[in-house]
Amino acid sequence: MDSSDKSIDVNISRNLWLSIVLICVLTIGVIGCSSLPVWNDDDGPVGDRDIVVLLHGLGRSNAAMWSFANRLRESGFYVKRVGYDSLRQTPQQILDQVAEQINACCAHQKNTVNFVGHSLGGLLIRDYLQHYKVDSLGRVVLMGTPNQGTPLADYFKDTWLMKLAGPTAAQLGTDEKSFPKSIGEPYYPVGVIAGVSEPTSSNETILPGDDDGWVTIEANRLTGIHDFIIVRSGHSMMRYNSEVFHQVVTFLKTGKFDHGHKQ
Repeated sequence: MDSSDKSIDVNISRNLWLSIVLICVLTIGVIGCSSLPVWNDDDGPVGDRDIVVLLHGLGRSNAAMWSFANRLRESGFYVKRVGYDSLRQTPQQILDQVAEQINACCAHQKNTVNFVGHSLGGLLIRDYLQHYKVDSLGRVVLMGTPNQGTPLADYFKDTWLMKLAGPTAAQLGTDEKSFPKSIGEPYYPVGVIAGVSEPTSSNETILPGDDDGWVTIEANRLTGIHDFIIVRSGHSMMRYNSEVFHQVVTFLKTGKFDHGHKQ
């Protein structure tokens, strides 16, 4: 492939991803996925149940995690979903919003308090736990979280699309001043689940190597984690993936993933 062919391939990849992300952003705007919490969970008395604080990803609301929350309840957990506005606020503003909710519901519970976050939600959990204390902190699971930043943010950083996605999305790149790189290493037991979708040549220029369509496997990795596993799933669909759910519950209960489980 000569230089002109490579240039054409890059332009095709860029235009393809611009189209895909534009559709996603417009959809978010139409259905209001970036709004504040749609409703509060009402699980009744906590009783002796372990608690799971559940955070959604970029451009969503806590409604995006309703299915995952229901399955956690069926597994015996008391669930609190945390919603936040990710498209109009800085990471610090989102942290303030998230912290207010977590501190009110769970920070001083006597029951074990676990955390599960999808994508950006995982970064916010790490950021929260770096700045706040949870009396009965249990385990943490991060699903498709760009712990090293995502090359997508680097690729689109100078485009109008990134301005539309908001100030937090603009800080999800891989440089040392990015939001992911500003968060310290975990002092708590954490497991990381990375998704991998079917390989395509269209995004190789933007996301080199295996990825879930938005975050590379390597970008999920984090120093100091207790366990790491790769699951066949696209980024958004991790919230509905049965294997992802099995691994989340396994880690919350045992501190390890089920590496022998057939996908």
